[in-house]
Amino acid sequence: MLRKNVGGIDRVLRLLAGLALLAGFVLDPGASLRWLYLLGLVPLLTGLFGTCPVYTLLGISTCPKRK
Repeated sequence: MLRKNVGGIDRVLRLLAGLALLAGFVLDPGASLRWLYLLGLVPLLTGLFGTCPVYTLLGISTCPKRK
């Protein structure tokens, strides 16, 4: 299982960005590069699961420190 490394405001912003991009996919069917809206799945999924593979590679964590 992957360790959680996305937390707090980072997680909320990822969820909002992902939802906004997916909303663009649904609401803008005539866009020439409509498939780019599907990139919203990346921040949405990293926000939902709380883990980011890039953060793991770089050793970054925005989760609060455990006491």
